[in-house]
Amino acid sequence: MERICFLLKVKPDKLMAYKAAHKTVWPEMLDALTRHGWHNYSLFLQEDGTLIGYVETPDFKQALAGMQSEPVNARWQAAMADLFEPLTTGAADTSLKLVEQVFYLP
Repeated sequence: MERICFLLKVKPDKLMAYKAAHKTVWPEMLDALTRHGWHNYSLFLQEDGTLIGYVETPDFKQALAGMQSEPVNARWQAAMADLFEPLTTGAADTSLKLVEQVFYLP
C-alpha cells in the first residue's frame, strides 16, 4: 500500500466554501474514489489556505488515472477550481505537489 501526502493551496477568502463543499461530498464522487482505490483519504486545511492531503492506495498512478476516467470527477474538479490558488494544470487533482515520506511507524 502506498501512503501519499500532497499539498495544494486554497485561496484564503475561499476557506469556508472549501470546507462547506467537503461536508457534503457528492455520493457519486465518494463511490468513484472508493472504486479506484482511495483509502484512508484525509484532507487538512490550515488558516493560510495550505491544504495537506493524505491517501493510502495500492497504486497512486492507477488511482489518479482511474479518477480521470470518471465524469463525476470532471464535474467536481470544475466546481472546486475557483477555490484554489492558480493550479499548474487547471485542475486540483492533477496539480498535486507530492511530499516525500521520510519516516513511517507501522
